[in-house]
Amino acid sequence: MENLSQEEWVEQLENDTNAVILDVRTDSEVFEGKIPNSLHIDIYRGEEFVSEVEKLDKTKNYYIYCRSGNRSGQACKIMEQIGFENTYNLIGGMMQWEGDVE
Repeated sequence: MENLSQEEWVEQLENDTNAVILDVRTDSEVFEGKIPNSLHIDIYRGEEFVSEVEKLDKTKNYYIYCRSGNRSGQACKIMEQIGFENTYNLIGGMMQWEGDVE
């Protein structure tokens, strides 16, 4: 897991042809807006979260965010424990996000 500032996260993401953006917030948070093209799996779903994440391609690079950066950091750790090698946590999450939302 690597913690990245918004600037680092965006720059690295833009240059990564193997990237997947993962939103681990709740449904109600996502309803308020999300980063374009992001996949949504709510970390608060516990075992269901782990089950859904296990279906993902472990060869991809995952750029993970939540509201503040805390849950996305937890998601990175969980994903590393189940075999993901490249996870990037957005420090500050959506609270610091200055980019587009959909």
